[in-house]
Amino acid sequence: MKLALALGALALAAAGGVAYVRLAPSDAARWHVDPLTAVKPSSPNAWLLRPQGGDAQAPVYKVSAADLAADFDRFVLARPRVTRLAGSVQELWITYVVRSRLIGFPDYVSVRFIPLSPDQATLAIFSRARFGYGDGGVNRQRVESWLKRFQPSSSAGGNKG
Repeated sequence: MKLALALGALALAAAGGVAYVRLAPSDAARWHVDPLTAVKPSSPNAWLLRPQGGDAQAPVYKVSAADLAADFDRFVLARPRVTRLAGSVQELWITYVVRSRLIGFPDYVSVRFIPLSPDQATLAIFSRARFGYGDGGVNRQRVESWLKRFQPSSSAGGNKG
């Protein structure tokens, strides 16, 4: 009987934890950060891509920053379990929430689109976990996978430069 009660309490606690992870609100004021100025945490649960000074260097695209933002936003929102938390294409700055498949752990991905010339742009991406110390490289893999698959379509010369 005691074992059954203990197992029941454990199952209830686990269900409560999963419910919290899935239902806890995301505060845009906390998570919508500029990846150009964001400070990467010391924990290994984040990945930072910038034109300079990040974990990796950002590619340059042969499209305007506005077109890059529109195309990238469409691409990201077509991924599974992704929603927009804050920002907009017009602001050239967007933060997305990406949830894990099973439990729904939220990761936050902030993207800034940077004009280099009227027909050339780059971006900065800060992808990080909300919960846990480490992420098993998930944030790095996500950014690398997105960039590998993403091709701007807004202009005829919309390839990486």
